[in-house]
Amino acid sequence: MADATTQAPSAPRFHPVRQRLIDDMTLRGFTLETQRNYTRYIRSCVAFAHVPPQDLTVEQAREYLLHLQRMGVSGSTINACSVAVRFFLRVTLGKPFGVERIPVIGEAKRVPVVLTPDEVARLIAAAPGHKYRAALSVAYGAGLRAAEVVRLQIGDIDAAQMTIRIQQGKGAKDRFAKLSPQLLATLRDWWRACRSPVWLFPSRAGTLRHITTRQFSRGCVAAAHGAGIPKRVTLHTLRHSFATHLLESGADIRVIQVMLGHAKLETTAIYTRVSPKVIEAVESPFDRLTFPPLKTAKASPPE
Repeated sequence: MADATTQAPSAPRFHPVRQRLIDDMTLRGFTLETQRNYTRYIRSCVAFAHVPPQDLTVEQAREYLLHLQRMGVSGSTINACSVAVRFFLRVTLGKPFGVERIPVIGEAKRVPVVLTPDEVARLIAAAPGHKYRAALSVAYGAGLRAAEVVRLQIGDIDAAQMTIRIQQGKGAKDRFAKLSPQLLATLRDWWRACRSPVWLFPSRAGTLRHITTRQFSRGCVAAAHGAGIPKRVTLHTLRHSFATHLLESGADIRVIQVMLGHAKLETTAIYTRVSPKVIEAVESPFDRLTFPPLKTAKASPPE
């Protein structure tokens, strides 16, 4: 019998309801990031209701969403919480009755913030360190989401095919992104500096862990501040800018859809509303009209 001091550490023990939630999400193929978000939203809802997780009701969930609205929380965050709680009640707790009364609210359709090419260059140049310069370059240069950037591995960079493999992106789908020559040179320069064996952007905690999206986001905000950009810049701003600049350069919107990994063309079409250059380049049908000469009105004879 093995000595107690030599036994392998046991797996962490969760509350049975939390473990059932994790199992339900795992069976449905939810990504780890989605699982963490769902767990966080549900934990907050249960804490607000002051009840054991298994006793949460639809009415208590509705009260929590109203509380978030009163606190001025964004519609997207409220909807994410609503979806998580609905899943918890319907699937994990087996309480489907009345779940439809937990709404998903309508969100205002806002035009995304887009940087000019000059602003993108200034932002990347002002990044707080070599690693963040390379990571921001990938976010813009390939149009990747923040979670896709931080999870990139060394083996995902294919210099022969000039592609970047995105493993389990949004919707648990794999795809390939374009690797441009200048971006490849940037990444090679970064790898020579870090020599990471696995992750392209390793964490400071160790090369076997990658940086988090929160760390990456902080680096982006710091870069925008250092570059003196007055716009509200997030990591997704670089993705919006990538798509808009492609559209302005004449790329087909269906090609942009594939490069961004959008399931629907309607999602990509928003960039046609963002770019003034695209609108300016379109000829109005009014300008193609041919009008007959206007007849000059004859003056009436004096009485």
